[in-house]
Amino acid sequence: MVWTRRGTLAAAAGMAATGVKAQTAWPEKPVRIIVPFPPGQAADIFTRLYADELSRRWPQRVVVENRGGGAGAPALEAGARAAPDGYTLTAGTSGTLGVNPSVLPRLPYDAEKDFTFIGNVVVLPLLIVAHPNFPHRTAAEIVAAAKATPGGIDLATAGPATSQHMSAELFAHRTGTKFNMVHYRGSGPAMADLLAGNVPLMFDSVASALGNIQAGKVVPVAVTTPDRAPQLPNVPTIAETVAPGYGAYGWTGLCGPAGLPDAITAKVNADLNAILREPAMQARFIELGGTAAPGTPDEFGAFVRREITQWRDVARIANVRLEG
Repeated sequence: MVWTRRGTLAAAAGMAATGVKAQTAWPEKPVRIIVPFPPGQAADIFTRLYADELSRRWPQRVVVENRGGGAGAPALEAGARAAPDGYTLTAGTSGTLGVNPSVLPRLPYDAEKDFTFIGNVVVLPLLIVAHPNFPHRTAAEIVAAAKATPGGIDLATAGPATSQHMSAELFAHRTGTKFNMVHYRGSGPAMADLLAGNVPLMFDSVASALGNIQAGKVVPVAVTTPDRAPQLPNVPTIAETVAPGYGAYGWTGLCGPAGLPDAITAKVNADLNAILREPAMQARFIELGGTAAPGTPDEFGAFVRREITQWRDVARIANVRLEG
């Protein structure tokens, strides 16, 4: 074949057009988002909210696939090993990306290297709640009581190495106190014992505790986020009362396998952020106990790395390990 300059330019233009078409055609089939927990948990609820909105914006459906068990590690491994074509994404969370690297000895994925970070989705404030009969109503009073009787105050968590447990350990470390950590298999059983008066204190998520707070069944003491929670504007933060600089929360973001094309990452991030910035969606997140957290892929990646560093220190200081 003889190529002329005109022919070469025409061929190049044709290939460029094909490339543009290939990029803009995504998604050409349904996109799945793996959630590392059973249906009904916070990560599942918030993921389904934006997945439904993405399904309305894209020519293909977005399907949520729940893979619970193993502290979320099997689900994150599946997401990391998926083809980097944009058709399998993963809901990464404070536990699976932030805490697991420090507490699971045989983690089947590298939280920093095996994923393309697309964007954070929601921040879930945690808080200290107390039984109404517990005599101490402020973080300062609780710290004083704990120092007077080290290890003498029971403090319930949703389970070892959960965000609630790690936040409680960080609180103890930052305030120089010691509590008797009482671990349950989830927030529900822990709250049941708190309501019954079997334990006086609990670290829980605002999303989980809000109904009982509004009903007057438990007393909110202090929230863990650097800023006050919009759902509880009159409840002070731990940082502003007993531990300046303290900050801890649950969160759920979105990531893909390492090597996800930049064009797909940028598209998903842009569409996700547009949804998270809608006033109706932001109001719905607050109603459910969270706060929408739109941002760039780079910001989310830096956030995950900071979380890994913080919880690595806490796990080492408190000797928190999980079998697995």
